[in-house]
Amino acid sequence: MASKNGLYKASELFQAQAHLYKVMYSFLNPMSVKWAIDLKIPDIIHNHAQPITLSELVSALKVPQSKQTCVQRLMRLLAHIDLFAIVKIDKDNKERYALTPTSQLLVSDTDHCLSSMVRFLNTPILVDSYNHLAKWTSGEDLTVAMESDSHVVRLALRECRSVFEGIGSLVDVGGGTGNTAKIICEAFPELKYIVLDLPQVVSGLEGSNNLSFVGGNMFKSIPQGDAVLLKWVLHNWSDDDCIKILKNCKAAISGKGKGGKVIIIDIS
Repeated sequence: MASKNGLYKASELFQAQAHLYKVMYSFLNPMSVKWAIDLKIPDIIHNHAQPITLSELVSALKVPQSKQTCVQRLMRLLAHIDLFAIVKIDKDNKERYALTPTSQLLVSDTDHCLSSMVRFLNTPILVDSYNHLAKWTSGEDLTVAMESDSHVVRLALRECRSVFEGIGSLVDVGGGTGNTAKIICEAFPELKYIVLDLPQVVSGLEGSNNLSFVGGNMFKSIPQGDAVLLKWVLHNWSDDDCIKILKNCKAAISGKGKGGKVIIIDIS
């Protein structure tokens, strides 16, 4: 509690200092998860078929013995955030590391592997863009956000190009001024690309031979196409609103008379 003169007690400030340090060092969590993926630690534990000791893990990683303490510290941090579990077996009482449901999602070659998403969210360009939030917020320039967004799209095209192949027409719902459209149209010049956004957003924008802008409301209707792209859209809306949007997406691709797809790029 604050005192009458607006100052805080020393004990409260010490607690606040500890909290501030905890917040500032929280960047280690995602960096440590990326470290585990880069070294394929979830795969190593999975293939070991049982909880693995520190010495066994270090041996499998083929890292110098001098780094064993660092590996142990990082594994304990990851266990603290429930990425791995630390277990002990009675026969020797040694610490062993086991997978949790979360790290199971990082095992390669499974239909639920999310390693690519974790790597994507920790790419240097995307992470560094958040170092410029103050400048971006105070000014009119959208360069930082646009560069980060462009990197996202180019990464998706490189890693998941097959998702866009074979599509004759694509509707980009909430596509704004067409930053994503230009990148995808460059990669797929035969694709008919439609950007749907609010009338005031697309007013005055000029398309090209394969790119057009349509003013509308995604809650009312979505232009028909072979596929619909929702990039950074759904996280802004409630579950009920997302259901409305997805139903309109279904109607947009169902009307083509053949199987379509909804491509979602988002974060929860």
